[in-house]
Amino acid sequence: MGRNLQDGERLRPVDLARGHGLSTQAIRNYEEAGILPAAARTPHGYRTYTPLHARALHAFLALVPGHGHQTATSIMRAVNQGAVDEAFRLIDESHAQLLDDRRTLQAVESALRDLGATAAPEPGVESEPAAVSGAGGTFIGPLARKLGIRPATLRKWERAGLVRPRRDPLTGYRVYDEADVRDARLAHQLRRGGYLLEQIAPLIAQVRAAGGLEPLEAALRDWHGRLSARGRAMLTGAAELEAYLRERG
Repeated sequence: MGRNLQDGERLRPVDLARGHGLSTQAIRNYEEAGILPAAARTPHGYRTYTPLHARALHAFLALVPGHGHQTATSIMRAVNQGAVDEAFRLIDESHAQLLDDRRTLQAVESALRDLGATAAPEPGVESEPAAVSGAGGTFIGPLARKLGIRPATLRKWERAGLVRPRRDPLTGYRVYDEADVRDARLAHQLRRGGYLLEQIAPLIAQVRAAGGLEPLEAALRDWHGRLSARGRAMLTGAAELEAYLRERG
């Protein structure tokens, strides 16, 4: 990797592939995708590469963990086409997405803390005749008042899958059990944070699958770890891309 390009060294596809556990077909595919600069050809039509190609391959493989295969491909293609500003724009977009993911995680954690702080029932709520059904749950009106929202909002959340109330067999009214109230509180906190229903739905599904909020602590720790690993991978990718840019001149 550190040898000078002026030494005239030529590399075969297998030479590039060998050090990265790749097939020679993968190397050819990377060239055709624009990840690698175009190879020279021997008089017999065989591809020949240089240490610059090896540097390009190293940069691409370093970019993938932080940016994903598709974006990393677009970055390298832009660089190899001389559109360096476009490559930087793509990198900026990835960093912006990472920041947005971090803010989402913070909002989720804040919502869970708020949910835990307000989980205890308010005095007298359960004793209100209109708040409790004969089957032991909360009707839509009292729940909406408790959350400070309209019943229509709860119905909208139901259509989006955020809450799943059952129907009272006698009246046909919606009845929200303890898990439904928990999900409604969590949805309410996230909506107050500006998050869309389609962003909230996967979290609600995870809460249900975990059986409650406490088991989500491990998932949140894993989320933190993955975001940190992605951030470090972006740094590594940036360093390798910079080395490739310097070598290109």
